[in-house]
Amino acid sequence: MANPVIISDYNPRWPILYEEEKSRILSVIGDKVVTIEHIGSTAVPGLGAKSIIDIMVGVHRLVDAEECIKPLQSIGYEYFPPSEVGIPERRYFDRTGYHLHMVEVTSDFWERHLIFRYYLQTHPEVAQQYLKLKQDLADKYGTDRESYTDAKTSFIDQVVARARIENKINSKG
Repeated sequence: MANPVIISDYNPRWPILYEEEKSRILSVIGDKVVTIEHIGSTAVPGLGAKSIIDIMVGVHRLVDAEECIKPLQSIGYEYFPPSEVGIPERRYFDRTGYHLHMVEVTSDFWERHLIFRYYLQTHPEVAQQYLKLKQDLADKYGTDRESYTDAKTSFIDQVVARARIENKINSKG
């Protein structure tokens, strides 16, 4: 049986774990990396989450990811090519407690994830709405992680759209 989706209370160690893992990643693929970002709910102070650190590695070109597979495997990451069917602009790696998403820094995937993270960090009331949604979906879907993830999409899309609109309004001064 698959593991249930469990939303844990915010853990102040998550940013520390991210920084430690970022150093490990850079030690083996630093020459290919433009930048690395802590994304997902564990990157939002005070927000409950699955206890998995999501890391987004930005590269200039997705083909650079090919040269990162073996070095990342050397530090415990497993590469999942099947994930490219659903998200062709991402290369996905996994190790216990960490999800690594490698994408081009100019991609929509990159932008959406940073917009969403920043919006939740700067709008605590929206972060709390998201937490409630995640808790409800975890109860509803139990071990069905794909349905849990899919069910969050509408909320995420709405937040990203709102953030883009607010950013345009604010940038026009």
